Amino acid sequence: MIRNRIKVLRAERDWTQADLAEKVAISRQAVVSIEKYKYTPSLELAFNIANAFGLSVHDVFEQEEKGDE
Repeated sequence: MIRNRIKVLRAERDWTQADLAEKVAISRQAVVSIEKYKYTPSLELAFNIANAFGLSVHDVFEQEEKGDE
């Protein structure tokens, strides 16, 4: 599973889900799905999200190792 810090990063910036969605040209529902781990973003989208936060992909997303579950 790919874990993310999107919700925390949004809160730090006082961004709504709609704000982030607009910045990366996706729907608000897509942001909801990514935050709830119902959807794993493509590599391109992961980079776009990280860029919106001014961070690297590794600062936003992390692959959970099998033993971590």
